[in-house]
Amino acid sequence: MPAKYDTILVLDFGGQYCHLIGRRIREHGVYSEIVPHDISPEEVKALNGKFNVKGLIFSGGPSSVYEPNAPKLHPRILEVNLPILGLCYGHQLLAQIVNGKVEPATCKEYGIAQVAIDKPVGILEGLSEKEQVWMSHGDTVMAPPPEFEALAHTDNCPVAAFRHKSKPIYGLQWHPEVIHTEHGMRMLQNFIFQVCKAQANWQMEDLIGKMVKELQTETSGARAIIGLSGGIDSSVATALAAKALGEKLTAVYVDHGFMREGETESIRETFEKFDINFIVADAHERFYSKLYGVTEPETKRKIMGEEFIRVFEEIAAQSGAEYLIQGTIYPDRIESGASKNSDKIKSHHNVAGLPEKIKFKKILEPLRDLYKDEVRKVARMLELPKELVNRQPFPGPGLAVRIIGPLTEEKIRIAKQSDKIIREEISKCDFADGLWQYFSVVTDTKATGVKGDARAYGYVVAVRAMESREAMTASFAKIPYPVLEHISTRITNEVPQVTRVVYDITHKPPATIEWE
Repeated sequence: MPAKYDTILVLDFGGQYCHLIGRRIREHGVYSEIVPHDISPEEVKALNGKFNVKGLIFSGGPSSVYEPNAPKLHPRILEVNLPILGLCYGHQLLAQIVNGKVEPATCKEYGIAQVAIDKPVGILEGLSEKEQVWMSHGDTVMAPPPEFEALAHTDNCPVAAFRHKSKPIYGLQWHPEVIHTEHGMRMLQNFIFQVCKAQANWQMEDLIGKMVKELQTETSGARAIIGLSGGIDSSVATALAAKALGEKLTAVYVDHGFMREGETESIRETFEKFDINFIVADAHERFYSKLYGVTEPETKRKIMGEEFIRVFEEIAAQSGAEYLIQGTIYPDRIESGASKNSDKIKSHHNVAGLPEKIKFKKILEPLRDLYKDEVRKVARMLELPKELVNRQPFPGPGLAVRIIGPLTEEKIRIAKQSDKIIREEISKCDFADGLWQYFSVVTDTKATGVKGDARAYGYVVAVRAMESREAMTASFAKIPYPVLEHISTRITNEVPQVTRVVYDITHKPPATIEWE
């Protein structure tokens, strides 16, 4: 193990994909750190005492460079004499500070675009004349700054990429970190290894020891409880916390009544075999009473977040626990607007859904900077059971966020029955292992139907099946029509309250994976 890792610093401008850039770098065996967008040259130098800082990447962000309060770079950041890559907002901001021409785009670009590579040099070396990329921008660079040259363009973006003529400084309007950019990994490889001259001297195993040590340091020998949902995130966090705290850890599974059929029984059977203090808290009546009739998604999530905390606090008072540990991962945090300049997409119950006042000394989140597939890698290293490693993502609030509109007992039954049918039918198919997740959504819409030659008026259920690597972006799965037909037939036959089944063919973005 080297004394210091070669490291790329990612300057955070609040983009949804900021930490995704970091994990893409780590995938290449090079360490990455997320740092404030206005980091100074002196602070970069200080970090170089801990790491071998080899380059800087400016992330994207939701702001316009023209907004009065838009996040800006430190005015002397270009003095660090390190390779620099600006992405999306970072590309525009870089162009602006070196006197390039940035204007609102006449035609905004969101989603997949075709870019023409005019000069396949540097970061673009080895690419084709036309490349599929992922765009998400309202402003555009109209002309390259002095001493820079344009490298690529689209029909709507005259300077989609540029570089300094003599210094290792590049800008890309698109997102190479997103899987929809076909050769994005090649672009990042070029920057990491050719431009920055970094060495691949970091590995995921190093992270496990770091997380265990952090938990030991933070708790200082005190007791803690961990929220254990049975999903991969909370299971891995529990395994790490058990390594760190041993018998001073209590794992708490909260049965809030919105779990899938047989879920609680399965989780109890699995974790009672583990060498940990394990508690099942039956809280379905208190959750249902709080949520009955609630319609607004943000309100649902915040109610769920508060009730989880109150259950944990009650158990902590009995066990003497001073700290709460959660399996929060990065997509939860960034969608909740945890980053200073990021926009809030939705309040995850375990992040922005938490109440302002809690009785714990601190909430600890060892997985806070990881993505789902990275968590799975850690799970394999910890030798967790295969059924946990491969378990589909399931939201902490459970089916409560898969029921649109008011929560009622009828809708909960529909959600459980329809979800069970979808899971049964898709799990039989060869392509099931390649899917990120698949589930049903009970909409708040009703439609007229015909059952037994008589008029029926019932709910519309949506089927959602997604392909993804890390949940920050996702594509709807192209499920064969015969499978969808069988799912639809079973749901409308076996769930009397449903008259219509639809299939959601929306990517993320612009949608989220869950409906609420």
